[in-house]
Amino acid sequence: MSDYLNELFGLKDQVAVVIGGTGVLCGRMAHALAGAGAFVVVAGRNGEKGKERVEAIEAEGGKATFLAVDASSRESIAKLCESVESAHGPVDILINGAGVNSATPYFEIPDDEWDKILGTNLRALHQACQIFGEKMTARGKGSIINVGSVTTDRPLSKVFAYAASKAAVLNYSQNVAREFGSKGVRVNCVSPGFFPAEQNRKILSPERVAKILERTPMGRFGEPHELDGAVLLLASDKAGAFVNGANIFVDGGFTAMSI
Repeated sequence: MSDYLNELFGLKDQVAVVIGGTGVLCGRMAHALAGAGAFVVVAGRNGEKGKERVEAIEAEGGKATFLAVDASSRESIAKLCESVESAHGPVDILINGAGVNSATPYFEIPDDEWDKILGTNLRALHQACQIFGEKMTARGKGSIINVGSVTTDRPLSKVFAYAASKAAVLNYSQNVAREFGSKGVRVNCVSPGFFPAEQNRKILSPERVAKILERTPMGRFGEPHELDGAVLLLASDKAGAFVNGANIFVDGGFTAMSI
């Protein structure tokens, strides 16, 4: 990397927390941050996957550790924040990527499923923004990246609660960006299109895949590493210095498609 690009996108000596970093897409985001020089805390429930992710990052020359968190628990998120700051110093970058999905037919969606999806995808994100954001705004520095979806732009069939939660994530992020902007903290969204993530595989029939590809100008699913650029732009306090309240779609043109 040239000195110019390193200055623009480098994250040396910064501490990043990736909630949901044990998953496919947020795990890749953790790789991107570590590759740019940040020390990355991979946070999630699955210790085995977390350890594998850390080992993969270290094998590439990055620095990372795993910390367990239950993203649905305010107490667990607060403990995560305290543990990171105690061991590694103030958090510069937070990615909120914990998420769940379901394709339960509309009239069959039980209240507990609806609450779980909204709780994980929206309430947990709000709690993390509060807890980490309070520390960041007190320091006058930080970047929060909330993981949205193409459903922030338009609803998708068969995933009612998920679509509603992700649309709310964008609105919420823009409101928090307005709240935090004057305090030196930027809040943005990165919204993936269709990637080979575990929660997508569970609901993708051959027919649904065909419909998705028909509406994706690039004619394929994304690869996790194709999220790297958007994440580094939003994380960097140089390249993304004036980017606040934005939503970057990484979707192969899916949200640009009409007829």
